[in-house]
Amino acid sequence: MAMSATAVSALLKEMYPDDVLQNLVYESNPLLAMIPKEEEAAGEYVKVPLIYGNPQNRSATFSNANAGSSGTALQAFLLTYAENYSIASVTGKVARASRNNEGAFAKALELEMDGALKSLANDVASSLYRTADGWKAQVNAEPAEAGTTVITLKNVEDITGFEVGMVVNIWSAVSGGSQRSTDGSDVSWTITNVDRDDGKITLDDAYTASGTIAANDYIFIEGDRGEKLSGLLDWIPASAPGATLFYGVDRSIDTTRLGGVRVSGSALPIEDALLKLAARIGREGGSPDCCFLSFSKYNELVTSLGAKVQFTEFKVGEVGFAGVLIHGPKGPIKVYPDAQCPDNYGWMLSLKTWKLYSMGKAFQIDDLDGNKVLRSSSSDGVDIRCVSYVNLGCHAPGFNGILSF
Repeated sequence: MAMSATAVSALLKEMYPDDVLQNLVYESNPLLAMIPKEEEAAGEYVKVPLIYGNPQNRSATFSNANAGSSGTALQAFLLTYAENYSIASVTGKVARASRNNEGAFAKALELEMDGALKSLANDVASSLYRTADGWKAQVNAEPAEAGTTVITLKNVEDITGFEVGMVVNIWSAVSGGSQRSTDGSDVSWTITNVDRDDGKITLDDAYTASGTIAANDYIFIEGDRGEKLSGLLDWIPASAPGATLFYGVDRSIDTTRLGGVRVSGSALPIEDALLKLAARIGREGGSPDCCFLSFSKYNELVTSLGAKVQFTEFKVGEVGFAGVLIHGPKGPIKVYPDAQCPDNYGWMLSLKTWKLYSMGKAFQIDDLDGNKVLRSSSSDGVDIRCVSYVNLGCHAPGFNGILSF
């Protein structure tokens, strides 16, 4: 007979201790690896307090100082958790075929589990740079009429967020708007081909004259829209935040201290742009210690530094990340390339001001009822659920900045 659920659970415990999970999760995801983590969060939300101003009862004239009523300016972000799931499935056929060979079953299980965990980790690593709206990329132009739908991405570097087998939707806006169609009726498609050189994805449906996909539309993984964690582009947006409440806070009252520093680097050499951002953050009292760029922008920086380049390395357990050093007004800043970082932005961070809050481990095998393995309800096999309940928080946004290219 096939291995029992109890035997599979024991095998999982042996195969995936915490250090192995860490290596799987952090591989090639430097921001995810480096950001501080709080894995004991609980309750409906996490309260992230911050002071953004001191009492202003001060004057060279005592009566004026004494007449003041200003107190310490306090705010608190009330963070909720973003749910994320990834399922590893092993078919009954595989389990039965390996009933006399535990090693063969272990290999099949390891293959599916590694893939499920990496898929979940890569998605969260990507979300750390983006917004809670959940969009992955934008459409460059309406597709040509053809037997399949080929979408060219507006930014080629965003291709790192797509895989064959993903199911996607396309909308005219990040929220609200209209859902797009390829033929007047189909609004959900599976990716069948990914062209990573030219930034193109192919969908499994014909594009006809009734199709409504247009330039600048937004591409979402099905089920993600409006359901993701709030990443750097939410916390430190490219444009000053308005009065719309962000986890209960009106950031328009002090857009820098509550919403970060913004610098445009489009007209500057990349090294100069980074130093300008470091100086602005330093002026606000921050001491940035790291910066994250796309691989293409990182390559541009290394090339511009030439003989001045100084390499550095950061290590988490057995996983290491290579970067370069630049010297800001508050000290050295380590710059790392991250495949998940959008090409049109870079973020300079004071890491100690951030935390990735999670209920339990940021990535875990769901065993809430004591069972790590479940009989599949819709197929002949067993399922293992990998789950993540996380959100990103910052208690000093003004000590961090975004660089727009």
